[in-house]
Amino acid sequence: QVQLVESGGGLVQAGGSLRLSCAASGSTFSINAMGWYRQAPGKQRELVAAISNGGNTNYADSVKGRFTISRDNAKNTVYLHMNSLKPEDTAVYYCNVKTLIQYDYWGQGTQVTVSS
Repeated sequence: QVQLVESGGGLVQAGGSLRLSCAASGSTFSINAMGWYRQAPGKQRELVAAISNGGNTNYADSVKGRFTISRDNAKNTVYLHMNSLKPEDTAVYYCNVKTLIQYDYWGQGTQVTVSS
C-alpha cells in the first residue's frame, strides 16, 4: 500500500504561480512513475504531467512551458511547479503514482482556483 498526501493548492490570480507537493509513504519501494492529473467540473480527469523513476517527463500540451514536474526520490515526493496560471487551469489536482506492476494510487485531491 502507498499513501499519498498532497498540499499546496489554493486561490491565485491569473498569471500567478503555485507549487503542489505530494508525499508518498508506505510501500514506496514499489513506486515507478509519479504524476499529476486534474479534473475540472463537468470534465474528465486528464493527465497534467508525469515523471518516471529515471526522470523522464511527459506534459499535457496545455501546460507545456508553464508547468514543471520534479521528484525527490529521497523524500518520495513529487512536485508540480505551476507558472503563468490561467483560469482554465482551475481544477482539482490529484497526485498519482504507478507501481512497478502498474497499479495506481491516488491522492485525495487539492483544489486550484485561478481567478481572472
